[in-house]
Amino acid sequence: MKPKYKRVLFKLSGEGLMGDRAFGMDEQTISSLAKQIKTVHDKGVEICIVVGGGNIFRGAKEASKGLNRSVADQVGMLATVMNALYLQNAIEQTGVPSRVMSGINIPSVCESYIYRRALRHLEKGRVLIFAGGIGNPYFTTDSCAALRASEMGCDAILKATQVDGVYSDDPKINSKAKRYDSITYDEVIKKNLKVMDIAAVALARDNNIPIVVFAQKGKDSLINVIYGKEKFTLIK
Repeated sequence: MKPKYKRVLFKLSGEGLMGDRAFGMDEQTISSLAKQIKTVHDKGVEICIVVGGGNIFRGAKEASKGLNRSVADQVGMLATVMNALYLQNAIEQTGVPSRVMSGINIPSVCESYIYRRALRHLEKGRVLIFAGGIGNPYFTTDSCAALRASEMGCDAILKATQVDGVYSDDPKINSKAKRYDSITYDEVIKKNLKVMDIAAVALARDNNIPIVVFAQKGKDSLINVIYGKEKFTLIK
């Protein structure tokens, strides 16, 4: 079997890096993700990654407690940089070159995002990890994923979550929630389904980039979704 996509953007959740922990990063979980990324990379797939920061800090949640929203989002962006650097190290330990490019300027830590330089990294076979969101508060890492996927000309956004697709309601709360095998961008927006924020879905729609929603946990989940074997929901 051949991979279904030539160039993809993996949107990984920060919570997916915790393993069974309640906070932070689990080395074994990240190592497993890195090995899967290597397998996909070795099949000739060009890989971009956006990782969240919810395992360390959730800006919107903290803002709801009274912290200034701009400050909360800036802290959250820094959390994604931490995750990106940790993931980069794990990927490079497998022998795959990678680069972290940040939407906020931290020159002593990683490269700042520059469109043409990012494309050049992909052309050279490097895995690209986009951190720091888009560099501005009030925009989620989902919006960053849709934006970078559009800029890089990705064939799909592979959105890893804690459940195996898009549901009509939270399946952890409502056991009768309906799971969709496929759904349109407009239906996701109209029904206000919480799989991605509306701005991200609209941007993917406007650039005709399908979104594949699948469960991040599980052996070879990243590999399987590349081949279309994983249980998932397709948004298009």
